[in-house]
Amino acid sequence: MIKQKSSTILKKDRAYKKVIKYGLRVLVKFKIFLLKYFYVGDIKRQIKVLDIKDNSSIYIDNISKSYSKRKILSSISLKIKQGESVGLLGPNGAGKTTCFYCITGQVKPSSGNIYINNLDITSLPFYERARLKISYLPQESSIFRGLNVRDNIMAVLELFEPVKDKREKRLKDLLKEFAITHLEYSSAISLSGGERRRVEIARALASDPRFILLDEPFAGVDPIAVQDIRTLVDHLKNRGLGILITDHNVRETLKIIDRAYVLFEGKILAEGNTKQLTENEMVKKHYLGKNFS
Repeated sequence: MIKQKSSTILKKDRAYKKVIKYGLRVLVKFKIFLLKYFYVGDIKRQIKVLDIKDNSSIYIDNISKSYSKRKILSSISLKIKQGESVGLLGPNGAGKTTCFYCITGQVKPSSGNIYINNLDITSLPFYERARLKISYLPQESSIFRGLNVRDNIMAVLELFEPVKDKREKRLKDLLKEFAITHLEYSSAISLSGGERRRVEIARALASDPRFILLDEPFAGVDPIAVQDIRTLVDHLKNRGLGILITDHNVRETLKIIDRAYVLFEGKILAEGNTKQLTENEMVKKHYLGKNFS
């Protein structure tokens, strides 16, 4: 009797696992459908992608943001060029997250403009900016957990490269570039934190971006993964990408950026390289603290 009950429980457990696995695959396919719907668009809009050449810049011109009567950002201007890493820093409540989301397209500024070269992208949503070679990597895991590594990257490659042989070559190149060739057929759910991050960055590069926006890349990672992220950022810079990073881990961020903007109470308090910022008395007073070194 006990054996029969155990057998029944095992059968039910297997059935539940099959249902969950099937549900995950359906969810992933739906996500891919949404990506295709948003990314592909009409032919005329896709041609815009070809206009974004090397040596491009993202320029934020005097943006402000208010919610009701509360002003979050006031006259923010900054620039990100290809081949450099730029930090967007500041204490809690300084407005850096709102500013970052204005640049990604998740929040629309109340006034001011955002440009890539001379093209005004202020009113374009995130998926339109992706066509213009701007990639975004959120803090939360964005990997398709129901797919393996290969299919995760292919999901994006299929949107941007119509030729099958070229897609396959691009996939192999990305796997090799980020040292994840041995993980090609591994389930995404089985990856370590560092492996997952490399897959996410490889997938972000499948669209051949000129800029990548990193939201809290150091959040919740162990010391080994921190070093891995530093190496990845250096690699992206050497690849010629412009990188914007916002993170609460100021020490680690200052180690990998060429320069940074420090926000305080919705305004730019200071701009400069690591040495300039750590020696700035106003930055020490309002953000780093007097004993920061």
